[in-house]
Amino acid sequence: MIRLPLLGRSVSSEGARSALYDGLVFCAIFAAFSVVLLIGRYWMAAPMPAAHISRSPGMLPLYSLYSLVRIAIAYVLSLVFAVGYGYLAAYNRRLQPFLIALLDILQSIPVLSFLPGVMLAMVSLFPGHQIGIELGAIVLIFTGQVWNMAFSFYSSLRSIPRELREASRIFGFSAWQRFFQLELPYGAIGLVWNSMVSVAGGWFFLMACEMFVLGNRDFRLPGLGSYLQTAASAGDTGAMLWGLTAMIGVIVLLDQAVWRPVIAWSDKFKFEQVESAHTSGSPMLDLLRRSRVLEVCQERVVAPLWELLGRHFAQRRGREDKHRPGPYGRIAAVLAGVLVLAVLAWGGEHAFRLLRGLGRADIGLTMRAAGVTFLRVAAALAIASLWTIPAGVAIGFHPRLARIAQPLSQIAASVPATALFPVLLLAIVNAGGGLGVGSILLMLLGTQWYILFNVIAGAIAIPSDLKEAASLFRFGTLDRWRTLILPGIFPYLVTGLVTASGGAWNASIVAEYFHFQGRILSTVGLGAVISSATDSGRFDTLLLATIVMAALVVGVNRLVWRPLYRLAETRYKLET
Repeated sequence: MIRLPLLGRSVSSEGARSALYDGLVFCAIFAAFSVVLLIGRYWMAAPMPAAHISRSPGMLPLYSLYSLVRIAIAYVLSLVFAVGYGYLAAYNRRLQPFLIALLDILQSIPVLSFLPGVMLAMVSLFPGHQIGIELGAIVLIFTGQVWNMAFSFYSSLRSIPRELREASRIFGFSAWQRFFQLELPYGAIGLVWNSMVSVAGGWFFLMACEMFVLGNRDFRLPGLGSYLQTAASAGDTGAMLWGLTAMIGVIVLLDQAVWRPVIAWSDKFKFEQVESAHTSGSPMLDLLRRSRVLEVCQERVVAPLWELLGRHFAQRRGREDKHRPGPYGRIAAVLAGVLVLAVLAWGGEHAFRLLRGLGRADIGLTMRAAGVTFLRVAAALAIASLWTIPAGVAIGFHPRLARIAQPLSQIAASVPATALFPVLLLAIVNAGGGLGVGSILLMLLGTQWYILFNVIAGAIAIPSDLKEAASLFRFGTLDRWRTLILPGIFPYLVTGLVTASGGAWNASIVAEYFHFQGRILSTVGLGAVISSATDSGRFDTLLLATIVMAALVVGVNRLVWRPLYRLAETRYKLET
């Protein structure tokens, strides 16, 4: 008699909460549909190559939406490309050297070096619509996001323990089953944390991607990046503060609505035999799990479809093992190789004709600038490593600290250093320094996060049983670092250093050449050569500087990073 009302109240309360969760899910779906309609109407309108950028704070919500959509689309493209490219590079022995070398070259090419070809091609493909310019900006953001994700997934696949691969073979997994049940889950933690730093890199280069000059053409897109660039050029401190506040608000919203749930979800993919005593949590993930609408979709649509696909791929595994490429497949491969060689020959001949007009003075200046930028990149990596390695390990080992430090790191990594650079430059000049020193600081602000987020991912991925064993044997601080921490994070650390190196070269284009209050502040460096050549439309100098930068990055990767990758794949794998 007494418990019935309480039980009724409990059921009623649970039903009310379920209805609330379902209502929130419906609102989110409706909001997403409205955004799609708004963006579609704007993209299909007539092109606006030089849109007016208002410095009114009232325009910030709309500008934030435009920038967020561009970064989101670029991220989806980056994720698909990174997974496919990393998989192909990890398992195709014939193409692996070529694909890794190509990835080295592509990550070393600055965003502005992609700019002329990408933007002109997209505008030509969609001459009567705004979508051409928008897709050009999205592709440019993509080039600033994708490379570290591809390196991360490639490194994860190469470091999968041998016993897990043998188990997948014993159970007769097909290639698709192995991908979804072993390879993608094993690389999930690295992909999640590199996704966060990739999106942060997208925000970093947003100012260069939304507002730029190409020869005598001025391309501007409404967004947070162009708003901050306009405010910085005008010296409007109030507008810059409003823009930074809006950007931080968007980043915090993304952290709570996207990254925190994804981090909590990815905890189940840790390779360990003992469940961790501390796990990440997320109110948003709890809300999604309690939604009756999503539960019905999971039970009625997703689960049956997944089961059907599983049976289909299980039936194909026998035929898949016996499949051999026939003569038509070999002919197609040869034709594709001939086509690639023809394209490379045509591109090489065109590049030679373009570079033929350069004199010795231009070549000598570019080489000297490359040497100076190389020293700045090395200094930025050394300074970044000194604090990111211990800080990343501390965050990865302490979930409570991670709940506070992770969103703060995400905010700090996402705020464009170029928006803060006028204040930093003024402080450096007052202290007796110059842009040569300031450019190292700007490189550091733009690239240290690659190392930090990869170290955090590596520390989180260390199995809890190994941590407990180190505690039981009472390892001292030095022994713990030497036998557990450094070997455990080593593959992730190498990935972080490789991508940070490429990011530092990319950051040189904004660190060594800066527009401020109608003036151009520059110093000797390869980034300054590229930015200056882009502003003036000197494509021969731009091509030469890009080739030199790519050659330097590939050379360092071959001599330094590649041996470290091999060491990580052979000695520091989590296997018995």
